[in-house]
Amino acid sequence: MLIVMKRDATREEILRVKEKIAGMGYTSHEIPGAQRVAIGITGNAGKINPESFNTMGGVEEAIPVSKPYKLAGRDAKRENSEIRVGSELIGGKELAIIAGPCSVESWDQLIQTARAVKEAGAKFLRGGAFKPRTSPYTFQGMKEEGLVLLREARAETGLKIVTEVKDTLTLTAVAEVADVIQIGARNMSNFGLLEAAGELRTPVLLKRGISATIEELLMAAEYILARGNYDVILCERGIRTFEPSTRNTLDLNAVPVIKKLSHLPIIVDPSHGIGMWEGVSAMALAGIAAGADGLMIEVHPDPGAALSDGYQSLKPHRFKELMEKVRQIAAVVNRSVDMEVTE
Repeated sequence: MLIVMKRDATREEILRVKEKIAGMGYTSHEIPGAQRVAIGITGNAGKINPESFNTMGGVEEAIPVSKPYKLAGRDAKRENSEIRVGSELIGGKELAIIAGPCSVESWDQLIQTARAVKEAGAKFLRGGAFKPRTSPYTFQGMKEEGLVLLREARAETGLKIVTEVKDTLTLTAVAEVADVIQIGARNMSNFGLLEAAGELRTPVLLKRGISATIEELLMAAEYILARGNYDVILCERGIRTFEPSTRNTLDLNAVPVIKKLSHLPIIVDPSHGIGMWEGVSAMALAGIAAGADGLMIEVHPDPGAALSDGYQSLKPHRFKELMEKVRQIAAVVNRSVDMEVTE
């Protein structure tokens, strides 16, 4: 159930509603909106009588929520959520551009890439320190040493850090460095990890699983939201289909569908979506045209020597060319890409 408060509801009235929810043995989730506050209720196994809240001071109405994703859905919040990451916003008019190597391999590789993507307009640096891979024999990342390099790259460039967490054991170390914690496609249904990330107050970038439906993605986000971390960014990164010509099938249908169903921002990862560098730019531009709130692009100074995903990584000059096109498409859909990085 969702309790929608009146525009002029006082703080005391909001607290009384939350106290009543707690007294019933349920969990309340205060969801600020542009004009009013809504309070979601989770933990209720059965139906709640709306009249028990409709008569309370400051309450506009109590609405039963039919969707299983009670907090991620539009019923909980009608306007789009904007996730603040330091001085940056994800989900606002400005597109969030996240770029960098699949894996942190060395200081020279990381800082060269970071400087290049910043110059081209990125505000976020991606780079994996812990890399869950299909094969246990392939490069698994520099781990703690990689986190140290990411911290140093942020100090050097001012870029916000997006890096992947492998499991609950690595979550604390990653959270100490990351401005945004990435939960990858392989971990989308790792419910223990989702719940642990929900206990933090660091924004989470949640990637869609390779065979997950849109509803399953939203339900995975619900695990994080239900634990009190409301700063969740969704990511469409391609799903597994019968088509073998590309690494995955980038499901751009998901962008407008999720925009209809959920208030959470969604970005597109065309690098994993198509899996070959020649097609990354086309899919990135299509993602922006579809309404995505940002992009995650793999960039490497020497893709041929990359220890992971070199075949889908753009060289820095190609990323710069892509960003010039992104600005053109962004203007058409009333979005923008700011060149200046706020330190």
